Amino acid sequence: MKIRHAILAAFMALTGCTTTEEAQQVIQSRWVGQPIDSFFIQYGPPISQYPLSNGTIIYTWRGGDRTRYIPPTYTMPEPSRTVVRTETRQTGSGQTVTETRVIARDPGWGPEMISPPQYQQLFCELQITTDKSNAIVTIRASNDTDGEGLSLSRCAEVLDAHPKK
Repeated sequence: MKIRHAILAAFMALTGCTTTEEAQQVIQSRWVGQPIDSFFIQYGPPISQYPLSNGTIIYTWRGGDRTRYIPPTYTMPEPSRTVVRTETRQTGSGQTVTETRVIARDPGWGPEMISPPQYQQLFCELQITTDKSNAIVTIRASNDTDGEGLSLSRCAEVLDAHPKK
């Protein structure tokens, strides 16, 4: 198990997985100061907006919705083990017979489920604040799930916000 974790960590380092924090820095550098309409034209309309008394508007935008199936996980079956079974029974003539059998593995034993199958919702949700001229003042990930595969940020995938290496 430790080897599997080491291989996974090495793979993630090589593929340059982007975290929500790294994606947010790229998104901010790309969009702060830009017109909100440019963002919505590229990525779609907001799901809600909240105008403030000072003329700014807070938008909530959501995209990249996808459902990921996570299969169940099981314990690995143990290697064969020896089980001794002794049965005592009566024959039709009233005689008592005792039989002892050695079985390589208990036939009722099998792998146990550790976690059931699940469906996980993947998405990116942003909160975008604009000024009176509709320029983006702040943009932040308010809800960022894991991405598909090994990615740590759905927002990085949806908005192509991977930091330059």
